[in-house]
Amino acid sequence: MGRIIAIANQKGGVGKTTTAINLSACLAEAGKKVLTIDLDPQGNTTSGLGIDKDELENTVYELMLDECSIKESMKKTDIENLTIIPANVNLAGAEIELLDVKEKEYVLKNSVDYIQDDFDFIIIDCPPSLNMLTINSMTTANTILVPIQCEYYALEGLSQLMHTIHLVQERLNPNLEMEGVVFTMYDARTNLSTQVVENVKNNLDTTIYQTIIPRNIRLAEAPSHGLPITLYDSKSAGAESYRDLAREVINRKDV
Repeated sequence: MGRIIAIANQKGGVGKTTTAINLSACLAEAGKKVLTIDLDPQGNTTSGLGIDKDELENTVYELMLDECSIKESMKKTDIENLTIIPANVNLAGAEIELLDVKEKEYVLKNSVDYIQDDFDFIIIDCPPSLNMLTINSMTTANTILVPIQCEYYALEGLSQLMHTIHLVQERLNPNLEMEGVVFTMYDARTNLSTQVVENVKNNLDTTIYQTIIPRNIRLAEAPSHGLPITLYDSKSAGAESYRDLAREVINRKDV
């Protein structure tokens, strides 16, 4: 049965989509069958994996409104072993359209249950807000991976995210666990990055991945070319870091 990991942080600009794209690609590169679900109306994971988000017949939006099957919503990427359920701006309307849907918190889960066994990993990129889409990702997922940017306000909003995770555990998905925290945009030249890492380690009672994703220009450039870092610059520090993270995720035995 595939492991389902939701990548969540309601704070924008923390490397959430970059992590979704490149962790997915590195897991696929390691020979794992991967499905990436883009649950962000911006659709940046979709375009970052080379899919034209404006030329799509079926997306996660149609899937959640029961206008297509999960198989019909899937699209092959150019990366071996990697399939995506894409998103575009239409998804922004899903919140309102799901209001009257029975068990609206489980719409995504009910679809994913059909195909979970077909994949080793299912990676969900959540929107940068705590809304019904994020709740759907948390009822579907086994674990939550939280990217944290190495900057002064890193812990801001994290307590709110943790509170939401606890509420989902209590009321909707008792099996949900923390996958852990991964530090992103680390700049070894600054004392601040080191202080943030230490601060989070001291204040957060959860798994913290050893891999730290550096601030890397090639990582920032790759999405505009519709490529994960493994194809854009395979030997860059960013590519090696995400390969290390993928190895850690694969080797995590206690999930």
